[in-house]
Amino acid sequence: MRVLVVEDHVELARDIAEGLRDRGIATDLAHDGAAALQKGVVYRYDVIVLDRDLPGVHGDAVCVALRDGGADARILMLTAAAAIGDRVEGLNLGADDYLPKPFAFEELVARVHALARRAPSGPAVLARGDLVLDRARREVTRAGRELSLTRKELGVLEVLMAAEGAVVSAEELLERVWDENADPFTRTVAVTLGRLRRKLGEPEVIETLVGAGYRVR
Repeated sequence: MRVLVVEDHVELARDIAEGLRDRGIATDLAHDGAAALQKGVVYRYDVIVLDRDLPGVHGDAVCVALRDGGADARILMLTAAAAIGDRVEGLNLGADDYLPKPFAFEELVARVHALARRAPSGPAVLARGDLVLDRARREVTRAGRELSLTRKELGVLEVLMAAEGAVVSAEELLERVWDENADPFTRTVAVTLGRLRRKLGEPEVIETLVGAGYRVR
C-alpha cells in the first residue's frame, strides 16, 4: 500500500507519516495543495490523507481536481471542523471518508486500511495456488503454514499477487512498496525478492522475466 499525507502542519504530517511507515505503509508527504496535485499525477496512491484547510490551493480544490483527473486513490479528508454539514460537504466533493481533528492515530490507521480495501486494487484476500495473502490481517500462508515476512517482503508479494499473473517491473515495485525517498538505482528490490523467494520455499512461485520484471506463477 502507498499513501500520500497532505498536511501543512509539518510536525503533525511527520508524525502521521512516521506512524504509517512503522506499520509498513509506504508514505509520501506534501505540505500544500500544489505539491499534493503534482504528486497525485506522478505517483499512484491507494489512499490520500488530505487536510481540508490547506493554504494556497484549498483541500476542497485538491479533492475536486484529483477526482476530475481520474485519480483512483481513496481520499480520507481531515479537518478541524466537526459539524455534520462540513462532513457532508467534504463527502460531496468526492472524499471517501472524513475524520475530524483531533483524532486518535489508531483510528486513522484503521480508516486508511479500510479505504485501501475499497480501492480498485483487488479483493481482501489474494490466493494463487496454495499461497494465500490476507490483506486485512497482513498474514501470508503457504499450504496452511503461516510465513514470517517483513513489511517490505509482504508489500512486494501483495503487488505481485494483485497483478494476477501479469508482469510487474522492478520500477513499479519500487514505486508501490517504497516511498519517494527510495533510490531508483538501488538493488533493494532484488535483495527483498531474494529473501522473499527463500521464505516462500519450493516449488518457486515468483518468476523472473529478464529485462521485464517479475510475476507470480
